[in-house]
Amino acid sequence: MEKSIKEKTEYCLNCKVKPCSNKGCPLGNNIPEFIRLLKEENYLEAYKTLSETTVLPGVCGRICPHDKQCQGSCVRGIKGEPVSIGELEAYTFDKAMELGYNLKDLYKPEKNTNKKVAVIGGGPAGLTCAAVLAKNGINVTIYEKHDYLGGILKHGIPEFRLSKDVLKKTVDNILDLGIKVEYNKKLGENLNLENLKKEYDAIFLSIGANITTKMGVDGENLDGVYGGNELLEYNLHPNYEGKKVAVIGGGNVAMDCARTIKRLGAKEVKVIYRRAEEQMPAEKKEIKEAKEEGIEFLFQNNIVKIIGKDKVEKLELIKTELVEKEGETRKVPVNIEGSNYEIDIDYVIMALGSTTSKEVKDLGLKLNKWGNIEIDENYKTSDEKIFSGGDLAGIKGTVAWAAKSGRDAAEQIINFLENEK
Repeated sequence: MEKSIKEKTEYCLNCKVKPCSNKGCPLGNNIPEFIRLLKEENYLEAYKTLSETTVLPGVCGRICPHDKQCQGSCVRGIKGEPVSIGELEAYTFDKAMELGYNLKDLYKPEKNTNKKVAVIGGGPAGLTCAAVLAKNGINVTIYEKHDYLGGILKHGIPEFRLSKDVLKKTVDNILDLGIKVEYNKKLGENLNLENLKKEYDAIFLSIGANITTKMGVDGENLDGVYGGNELLEYNLHPNYEGKKVAVIGGGNVAMDCARTIKRLGAKEVKVIYRRAEEQMPAEKKEIKEAKEEGIEFLFQNNIVKIIGKDKVEKLELIKTELVEKEGETRKVPVNIEGSNYEIDIDYVIMALGSTTSKEVKDLGLKLNKWGNIEIDENYKTSDEKIFSGGDLAGIKGTVAWAAKSGRDAAEQIINFLENEK
């Protein structure tokens, strides 16, 4: 074992209370236990411990906002630096792959059932759901609109944060459980929900919500305004060489867009966020690295309008102040009257959040007021054979939260199928 990894395992106190697991990790990974096993260089059991709750350790170990989740709840972090949980999780996965351990050997179902489940969408929620079902002997087919699996893990997270090699090993490991895949299958085009209902005993919908939310300001329809989610998904970037680019938003999508665009040759990249830096939902590590890469941050600035004749030429901004507001748990940004100013800009990237695609409205399922598929406490939709999770069901958050929804939905699907005997 590498010396630095050994030292990091020894830094863990192996707490009995386990706030890193019970409070910090959405998936409830048994963090002190896998670190204890890793410290003993018992790589198989360390990996097996992680695999009891997650099938994405190599991914989550690298891209989760650890400072807000597991490491943010670490007892060590109260008076000093927290345990490097993310790094140790990623190392455990990498070591398991190096040694040839895989989910197929760890989880051989006692028996194969004759039940069939279709998983529509191969992102973190869909992959996790499919894996848990397959572990339990259920025949699973994933239907994916792209010619690859991973969803946001593939097209939403840049290579410098999550390598293609790690993602491929993760996906291959899951598919080796015996999961079938049908690529280039899109709901509303060459995939029909009613037909699938006749063929399968249950369906899990997890096609995400990757349409960029509109801000509703003047000039938003000008040439040169792009949605951050779509840019990352389809990689249809314009030529940024020598250009000035503004990225609007404060989450990880905004960080990924800004850092990708800087790497593609933009002269200037400005991240515009209407709140303070400490309120940014993006991971602190991502913000720090973006600054080191030369990306400028305009905190407490809001967009008034995008200016230009046919294409983007300028941005009118207004400064904000943070004020207490009744009913709000944190200070809210309020525009400072008369503080307007303009900046020259060539491209504007909206990264303010996302919503579901238009085909979701045609599925015949009940939607909530935000346009997400409505689910009950058992992840069941208004159709008793159809379950849903991830962003599509409004479970906003990190990859770990999406994976949790896939795992929990799979357990509910298993209960549903058993009761259908």
